[in-house]
Amino acid sequence: MPPRTEQLSVFPAFFRIDGRVAAVFGDGDEAFAKARLLMNTRAKIVAYVQAPEADYHAFLIANSIETVRGAFSSHQVKGATLVFAATGEAEADRRIVDAARAERIPANAVDQPDYCDFYTPALVNRAPVAVAIGTEGAGPVLAQMIRAQIDQMLSPSLGKLAELATRFRKPVEHLVPRGVARRVFWRRFFSGPVADAVNAGHLSQAEQAAGRLLRSSGDVQGRVWLVGAGPGAEDLLTLRAQRVMMEADVIVYDALVPQAIVDMGRRDAERLSVGKRKGCHSKSQEEINDLLVQLGREGKRVVRLKSGDPLVYGRAGEEMAALRAAGIGYEIVPGITSAFAAAADFELPLTLRGVASSLVFTTGHDLTGDVLPDWASLAVSGATIAVYMGRTVAASVAGRLMQAGLPPETTVAVIENASRRDRRLMHGILRDLPDLEHREELSGPVMVIIGDAVAGANFEQSEPLVRRETVAHDYARS
Repeated sequence: MPPRTEQLSVFPAFFRIDGRVAAVFGDGDEAFAKARLLMNTRAKIVAYVQAPEADYHAFLIANSIETVRGAFSSHQVKGATLVFAATGEAEADRRIVDAARAERIPANAVDQPDYCDFYTPALVNRAPVAVAIGTEGAGPVLAQMIRAQIDQMLSPSLGKLAELATRFRKPVEHLVPRGVARRVFWRRFFSGPVADAVNAGHLSQAEQAAGRLLRSSGDVQGRVWLVGAGPGAEDLLTLRAQRVMMEADVIVYDALVPQAIVDMGRRDAERLSVGKRKGCHSKSQEEINDLLVQLGREGKRVVRLKSGDPLVYGRAGEEMAALRAAGIGYEIVPGITSAFAAAADFELPLTLRGVASSLVFTTGHDLTGDVLPDWASLAVSGATIAVYMGRTVAASVAGRLMQAGLPPETTVAVIENASRRDRRLMHGILRDLPDLEHREELSGPVMVIIGDAVAGANFEQSEPLVRRETVAHDYARS
């Protein structure tokens, strides 16, 4: 039978260390690192040193850590629960480990896997919650990178929430039946109004909410998050958006939100698409409003996932009004709007001292009638104009801006699928812009940025918006 490739050579476990001795041998950085790691626990740290380096010595004194000076002797390991050999000398560390093993005490020698009965993990501390990451000694740097990612994802208040849960554990055991009922209670505790209050720093309100949850017959208030999914790249989703997506019972998402971002939600969350796609039925805004209210009244925790930022052409105002009228609690989670992502892809300064001091967002759909919209006048005075859904209105935008007096040679930047791997960058001048409406191959969201500041963009990765005959002729000659 072939060996299983996903088996670990170590068994992850947490040692009970409260009040027990953890012995650290060494004078330098390695010993210092182990002592700092142990300071996350209630272990009794005993440092065995000969001539500790200055910063380590100061750390030992500042933290009142018991220090034993002198050369190593095998009797020093007796009574310890864990032993760390971190002298910086391989042979000396092996002697320490051999002495510990003779006493059946788990030991760890720095950078010597064969002399490690356990590995020290990269630790995310939200006491009493701890997340330990190990790579079986193969990649400490990788473990630290993973630790940084997890540290960002977990709420800083998670430990306080866990402490509150500890105080409620016995009452729950008395009042809530085992099995499904108790699992539902704790799920609501850790992802409902109790957790919301702790995250907001309102500990007394959190305790009151926990009491109400314990006394309730299972009813729970729904909550809706209006979440900005950003321009499409998964790693531009905010940390707060990631957290609430992992708490959601239901994810209601638009067509422009990539599936990869929708899939970042909790695995068992219900997913409801309400966006417009060719050949598929889509819900009206009124139907979406009613759906959010219905889910909230059912006690669901709902993420309403919108492309970009909810408050920028996301019709969040109508959804907030409906939720307020129904008495459903909600929260806005901002996202990176497409104009910023497009500017970043072009390395384009949206404002530029002495050139452009203001920025206008528009969809360009307000160009009907004889009166020019205010943003057209602002463009002439030097503002940078970011046009959302720009392909369908390119001709009318260009025509009205030139009519208002903006020079036809004004630089424009066009991007499809800003921030994504399949993005496409184009550049040109204002009089080229009407050609954009005929580019049927541009099926993704298109952003157009117009203004004098656009000339400062980096066009190395960009293609001309219009290939002129002279350019084609030059290419033929080359």
